[in-house]
Amino acid sequence: MSRCTEIVDIELEDDEDIVIENEEKSCVQFSFVTLFPDLIEPYFKESILKNAVDKKLIKYKFYNPRDYTKNKHKKVDDTLCGGGAGQLIFAQPLFDLLDKIKADDKDAHIVFALAAAKPFNQNDAIRLAKKKNIVLVSGRYEGIDERVIEKYANEVFSVGDYILTGGELPSLVMADAISRNVKEVLGNRDSLDEESYNPNESAKLSLEAPSFTKPVNFRGLSVPSELLKGNHAKIRNLKSKLSRCKTQYFRP
Repeated sequence: MSRCTEIVDIELEDDEDIVIENEEKSCVQFSFVTLFPDLIEPYFKESILKNAVDKKLIKYKFYNPRDYTKNKHKKVDDTLCGGGAGQLIFAQPLFDLLDKIKADDKDAHIVFALAAAKPFNQNDAIRLAKKKNIVLVSGRYEGIDERVIEKYANEVFSVGDYILTGGELPSLVMADAISRNVKEVLGNRDSLDEESYNPNESAKLSLEAPSFTKPVNFRGLSVPSELLKGNHAKIRNLKSKLSRCKTQYFRP
């Protein structure tokens, strides 16, 4: 991750000066490989991710395979070998594009969003938040020539057991989940500790307990009274019980 230092002089009682190096905040870059960058960029223009970009905690850039194709018509797809419906993104533009990325940054971590892949989870988001440059490759049509994936993928992920029209939404899902785990992106780090899929041993495999806000009574529906009494030990106990109930119901 990018690093710069600031020199701070501290005067001690014995008149000795010491110099402390303060590391600047780390910045995670998302490099999106996509035919449709306009589907992705607006998500970084609002709310938490916009603030993170403004604070230089995260940044993003786009690579379009059409800019690397050698086809005179800027075509990037072709029919499947062996027959079958639809088209595949062929290898050449992605080979050249990903070679360029790796030449510029040998440590770039390349992730493909695929239907046939390991499920993406919170532990992956936490782990990937420590990377410097995450390259998220979005397929289209019937997908990507497998030779590209075999040569360049550091990891492949699926975001669910369903099919989408392209990899842009899965790439955004992963970028959002990763960004929330970058230090200082969330205003209150405690938010992470109380969420579903918290990796802490005590909360392992647990879904988040239900949450409530004001008014206390709304159309005959009330907030659980224990949440209103200010006894934090009892509130934690209640939330733990509700979390277990929700987990058992939805993830038996």
